[in-house]
Amino acid sequence: MSTLQLYLASGSPRRKELLAQLGYGFERVVVDVEELHQPGEAPAEYVQRLAQDKAQAGVKETDGQTPVLGSDTIVVVDDEILEKPEDYADAKRMLTLLSGRQHQVMTAVTLATAARSKTKLVVTNVWFKALSEKEIEAYWQSGEPQDKAGSYGIQGIGGKFIERIDGSYYAVVGLPLMETDIMVRDFLSLSI
Repeated sequence: MSTLQLYLASGSPRRKELLAQLGYGFERVVVDVEELHQPGEAPAEYVQRLAQDKAQAGVKETDGQTPVLGSDTIVVVDDEILEKPEDYADAKRMLTLLSGRQHQVMTAVTLATAARSKTKLVVTNVWFKALSEKEIEAYWQSGEPQDKAGSYGIQGIGGKFIERIDGSYYAVVGLPLMETDIMVRDFLSLSI
């Protein structure tokens, strides 16, 4: 790996893979941030706060000079936030809500040092085909939905449920590549 340019405050294997695609030298930093939606907090505010909290927690664990990237992704339908499912019943409820309609995936990315912080919110509209109970049950049995916001992964088996998207595919996976690259280049003062 090349010289350390930033830290990734995420345990997500998907975010690690996506950040690696951008070619920056990075290391992971372990952070423990409570993901608890506050009463009256709009979904966009919530996901941005989580990204900021993760980045700031990472800054406290590192030298404070090297940028720390924090990110979070939520699925939103009818202003309801769909996070990771607790069990099959919860996943079935979410997938039934998403079935045959449009929803939003909101991914926020924060880059922070001790001296500065910047957050970008990327919202992607996603349309699901109508799902049968059998499809939902078989999908749960695959094991894929268990650790995914909204109980699905667009980059895996869940991709077969997607009719179309309007926005960033990579933001739905967990890290918008273009927006992240622009932010990192800005923080590192690299020419684009």
